[in-house]
Amino acid sequence: MKYKRKRARLERQKMWDSLSALHALLIQLSETILNPLSQIPYTAPEGTPLSPKSTLVSLLSFKNSNPNPNNNVVTETQLFNSIKDFTLACALLSSSQSSTHELLSWIPKNLAIEANSAFKELSNAYVGSDLGGRNERRVSELLGVVCGGDGLVNEEKRLVIELLPEVLPLLKDAIKESSIDKSADGDEISAASARAPVGSAIVAAYQFRWFVTQVDYPHLGKLCNFVIPCALTALDHWSPQVKGQGMISFTHLAKNVNAAELSQYEDVILDACCQNIVSDDEIWYHVVEMSVLLVTCLQRSNPRSPWFEKMLNEMLGHLERQPRNKDRRVAWLTFVEPLLHGIGLVLVAHFRRIFPLFFKWLHADDDETVLLVLERVHTIMRLTWIRNTPFLERLVDELALLYKEAALRIAREQIRSSVLEILILLQQCKGLQFKASWDKHSNDVNLTGLCLSLSGNTTNTVDAQADQFHGDSLQRSSQPLKPQ
Repeated sequence: MKYKRKRARLERQKMWDSLSALHALLIQLSETILNPLSQIPYTAPEGTPLSPKSTLVSLLSFKNSNPNPNNNVVTETQLFNSIKDFTLACALLSSSQSSTHELLSWIPKNLAIEANSAFKELSNAYVGSDLGGRNERRVSELLGVVCGGDGLVNEEKRLVIELLPEVLPLLKDAIKESSIDKSADGDEISAASARAPVGSAIVAAYQFRWFVTQVDYPHLGKLCNFVIPCALTALDHWSPQVKGQGMISFTHLAKNVNAAELSQYEDVILDACCQNIVSDDEIWYHVVEMSVLLVTCLQRSNPRSPWFEKMLNEMLGHLERQPRNKDRRVAWLTFVEPLLHGIGLVLVAHFRRIFPLFFKWLHADDDETVLLVLERVHTIMRLTWIRNTPFLERLVDELALLYKEAALRIAREQIRSSVLEILILLQQCKGLQFKASWDKHSNDVNLTGLCLSLSGNTTNTVDAQADQFHGDSLQRSSQPLKPQ
């Protein structure tokens, strides 16, 4: 009995020594951030009750954590809470580098780098400590995530994964606090800001995005029940800054989980995407990428899904209202390719809205737009074989005009090469119809080179190639896309 008591006492002492060592490292690492942080001049923006600098100082100041009065060491709970606060501070500092918002733009790059380095050191030390060892089994059982070993959770990810279920509900509440009460009347945004400063939601959104993007496939899928409610809360917020971080988080989610892991939230996620298509210019880039990835991930086996139609119609409607907005059209043209493949042959039903936009954009001032439109036209032709459309003659005319206009453009050779490629494909798939549309241009001296290229195109394999492309389009409209 005496031996057992002595052994228990030694084990407790070992545990306290381990906790004390981890706590000492935590204090040391916090001071490497606090010292330069205290020297940065910062004044909170006028009318902003929140000071991110004060928030950071508060999260990093735990020297005086209440010790265990009997043994003069911190308890496991106190130490874990201090680790959580330290990680929240590192999350804010690190994520500030992708922000131009006045609440975060004052944070210098070197401090963010220091925070990243400090967190990695703490994470490695935590995993090797008694506290980390005792929590490992709990994490494995709770989240179904296996720790250690090749292909499993590495040391740097372990602590983030362990903290996620603890931290995300807190961040969700912080974001929701200044959200609009949709049942309220009057100036809803002012009322929401009066309840809680929007700065708190912005800070929480950046911290949330950092936590989510630290975890990837295959472990992120096990955490969907924690991530998705917080991401939806961010999308539902009125602030573009908060929405944007939610969109980046959903984009990362779509790239690192499979459809089955998202299926429980399928309709609410896709509805949130549609509701956010009308977002501000500064985040439209994010909403398009997010929406395309999510709808193709969740609906990829059903080209006639009403979600495909709703998503495309929402986007086209928004682009029709602002066809000259370069940032919006470039974002859409850049990210829409998977959506076009997901819809496949059903795109024919949307020609009357797609092609008028393409015809405008083919003559845009910037070469980037023109090249992107040509790529998307080529994709649509291969997927649909441009069947049953009154736009063939107009498309030929616009391409001929663009070929001539390209003489004055920097990307002249790329544009002309793409135009020729599309015209050859039209020649192959439309035959006599194309010839009738092209004849009017055959004597244009500015198109001599193009006419020679088209007349020299081999035509004895047209039927075989047409069958091949037609088969490809049918196959693509019925087969699911590869998981993102």
